[in-house]
Amino acid sequence: MDKKHEVLFSPIRIGKLEIKNRYVMAPMGPGGLCDPDGSYNYRGVEYYVERAKGGTGLLMTGVTMVENEIEKCALPSMPCPTLNPLNFIKTGKIMTERIHAYDARIFLQLSAGFGRVSIPSIVGNTAVAPSPIPHRWIKGVTCRELTIEEIHTYVRKFADSAEIAKKAGFDGIEIHAVHEGYLLDQFAISMFNQRTDEYGGSLENRLRFAVEIVQAIKARCGEDFPVSLRYSIKSFIKDWCSGALPGEEFEEKGRDIEEGIEAAKLLEAAGYDAFNGDVGSYDSWYWSHPPMYQAKGLYLPYNEILKQHLKVPIITAGRMDNPDLAVAAIEKGQTDMIGLARPLLADPALPNKVRTGKIDRIRPCLSCQEGCMGRLATYAQISCAVNPACGRESDYPIVPALEKKNVMIVGGGVAGMEAARVCALRGHAVTLYEQSDRLGGVVIPGGVPDFKEDDHALIDWYERELRALKVPLVFNTKVTEDSISKSQPDVLIVATGSRPKVLKIGDAENVYTAEDVLNGVKQAGEKTIVIGAGLVGCETALWLHDQGKDVTIVEMQKDILALAGPLCHANHDMLHDLLHYKRIPVMCSSYVAAPTEGGFIVKTGDKETVVAADSAIIAVGYTSERSLYETVRNKVGESYVFGDARKVQNIMYAIWDAYEVARGI
Repeated sequence: MDKKHEVLFSPIRIGKLEIKNRYVMAPMGPGGLCDPDGSYNYRGVEYYVERAKGGTGLLMTGVTMVENEIEKCALPSMPCPTLNPLNFIKTGKIMTERIHAYDARIFLQLSAGFGRVSIPSIVGNTAVAPSPIPHRWIKGVTCRELTIEEIHTYVRKFADSAEIAKKAGFDGIEIHAVHEGYLLDQFAISMFNQRTDEYGGSLENRLRFAVEIVQAIKARCGEDFPVSLRYSIKSFIKDWCSGALPGEEFEEKGRDIEEGIEAAKLLEAAGYDAFNGDVGSYDSWYWSHPPMYQAKGLYLPYNEILKQHLKVPIITAGRMDNPDLAVAAIEKGQTDMIGLARPLLADPALPNKVRTGKIDRIRPCLSCQEGCMGRLATYAQISCAVNPACGRESDYPIVPALEKKNVMIVGGGVAGMEAARVCALRGHAVTLYEQSDRLGGVVIPGGVPDFKEDDHALIDWYERELRALKVPLVFNTKVTEDSISKSQPDVLIVATGSRPKVLKIGDAENVYTAEDVLNGVKQAGEKTIVIGAGLVGCETALWLHDQGKDVTIVEMQKDILALAGPLCHANHDMLHDLLHYKRIPVMCSSYVAAPTEGGFIVKTGDKETVVAADSAIIAVGYTSERSLYETVRNKVGESYVFGDARKVQNIMYAIWDAYEVARGI
């Protein structure tokens, strides 16, 4: 271990419970990890055990419901101990015993539920809340106000669930949450809580629900049974369904820092043993689930405030995968423990790799949220874009091949690299051919903007893995039908990727692809038009604007990102808001019709506008490059095509397709 990282592996106590190191698996929704009776299934057991095996000191499970009558969820969606306590204890005990074998600890995260932020696919089109307030996602739906009897039922169910968890071997409880605008947070925030009884009005009354929960758990399970709290000191709410960006001046409508400090003190005094802190809400979702457009360590300035006012340990997640950043945060007194959620999906062994000095072997999280949050919201199933086995560890592993084969891979993008990695791990003889002088394919230009640095980190990780596996990498070589015939591989994998679509705009020569501009082959000039408001177009425009360029986006669809999905809401919303906040002009339902002196003519319906520009940058998508595959597909006994060569999609599906095929060769 590098001496400078030693603090990350020093023990710490939450209450009287000792944790072996400072790494915490931060909670994420456990979609697909439970059965209809609310107990963990074998996938859930393997999922959490894998992270304990990887060296994490404390694991926080994802949302666990304490009841399923007041806020009735479709099952199986999330665990719920009170539905079938005996079976929950049985499966939970199997999981906690295995986790304890690695000297790790695990807390069960218990939730009062969603309230106004309920996911329609799980809860339906009705919702409860502290008061009759608008639903976050479903227009026209007003939430039903909880009765006092229902609040008391929730408190009792929290105590029941905690008692069941303790019997199942869990080391403590995390309460979800006076954070992110979930039901307990809705009670705590005056914007949402308009009650006039003992659960509304003053700050003490609005926190009464959360206070009664920890007191009930302590009374049932003992004062020494630790209870942490998921907590947001600031909400970043501008208005209903509207969040504020970093650096934006606005009037806080949710919980602001001053009240956040007072609330934290009251909650600590009530008995909470640790605070798992962040900022944000579902109205400002890109704070609670930060995309790549957010800074790394974005919660540290806010949790430093908590550290100054509280005596109990503070846990901080939020793009904290860099161990140097983590060390600095602890040494500066900004936090006590380091929370990792998505980074542990990408690489469950991250803590062990830091401890053993193998930091360069950590598979990076892209903060793309395609396989985790986006997939949770759409399919109620958690996984990871760069780690296809995430969430299905036991039934989707890499196993040795029964027959060693010679595998020829054409194309060094992420699909080709993942295929080479998996085939080599399984014992096949692999050679990878790349037409250019470097690996990465379309991810090379895609990772040029500084906020996409982890895309390039992924390329670097693949190259290190392939060299460690001694996979021959043949560069500057165009594979042909003849060279395939001479090589006579047992298996041919064609992952030749895609090429940017191009447009001809009159006789203009200053029309470039986004790929060429991002790669530095062409210069945009001081003023430019980006044609296409998909993900590549919007990110390219944002990147150029941040360099001081004058950028106008022209899009034929009625809105930006219309064809860029499905993106996680947090990523989509933040990119959308950033373009608006930075005042990047967007001309929708428009197209670039012709060049003119000093710029281009843009047509919007019958209206013509001259936009001054030194260049036009085309970002209208990609076309699969599969000509080689079509030529040779039936001339090799076993041949496959995947990645963009099969269908232009995204990094996740390039990796997932490659993993699926390669693990079966």
